[in-house]
Amino acid sequence: MFLFYILIFAISCVLLYFSGEWVVGGLMRMARFLGWREFVVAFFVMAFAASLPNLFIGVTSALKGTPQLAFGDVAGNNIVALTLAVALAVLFAKGKAIPAESQTVQTTSIFTIAAALLPLFLIFDGELSRLDGLLLIGFFVFYLFWLFGKKERFTKVYDAHKMPFIKELKIFLKDIGKLVLGIILLVISAQGIVAAAQFFALTFNVPIVLIGLLITGFGSALPEIYFAVVSAKKDETWMILGDLMGAVIVPATLVLGIVSLISPIKILDFTPLIIARIFLIIAALFFFFFVRSDRQITKREALFLVLIYIAFVLSALFS
Repeated sequence: MFLFYILIFAISCVLLYFSGEWVVGGLMRMARFLGWREFVVAFFVMAFAASLPNLFIGVTSALKGTPQLAFGDVAGNNIVALTLAVALAVLFAKGKAIPAESQTVQTTSIFTIAAALLPLFLIFDGELSRLDGLLLIGFFVFYLFWLFGKKERFTKVYDAHKMPFIKELKIFLKDIGKLVLGIILLVISAQGIVAAAQFFALTFNVPIVLIGLLITGFGSALPEIYFAVVSAKKDETWMILGDLMGAVIVPATLVLGIVSLISPIKILDFTPLIIARIFLIIAALFFFFFVRSDRQITKREALFLVLIYIAFVLSALFS
């Protein structure tokens, strides 16, 4: 039985990675074909699509009566996005740093810190209630209103790597199929991950939130890590910070809000969350400082972010 669930979990994680890659990659190519605006691509396509694994894991865990997994998954995902994902993108970038000069990026960094830390403060009483869920969704809606406040954010069209129309049309239709298949696989992989996580938590007497923090949180972040690195290699640095900050805001507000509306999240053992709270605060503050200090993130700063993530994993494992 133990080996069976290990196999289920491993297969589900692989499916989660490839389905996330298909969904995000397919949407990116569809965005180019449809002539969507650069801003829409960066925020909606990348951030929303990259958050689908969190959403499916969260909704599935809530329906199965273990919404704590969703909380750990989102917290772990946020830490990965603010440290490892950003750092790898910077280290693989062609230049010495990733620029953060845009005023939208600068202001969004404030929203990012608030979104990452808000669920940790709301659950301080031991429960993320339905009222808390509405507050998180309200924060997300407020951010959207601010984000759509100025038309100049929509002026540049994402038209990279144009090719003949017929060839693009064929790829477009193929990507629609990949998108549908990717979403189906996301649903299946989420079911497998939640079932395996429940089994491991009961077998080893480990808080299910810890499994979310260290395992599913990292697994659900793989698609955004992959595309951050690919964007850096292609020198499309305008996408990276917007995508990763959106990938923090969407799960921490919209996803957790939806999950807590389905099933309020109650945390009985706060030990893993204390560690997560400390490191998430550290990661968010240093990310904020790096973005706003010189309006860029350098390779030296990227290495520091990697060290924060390593310290988080070691602290969570040996606490």
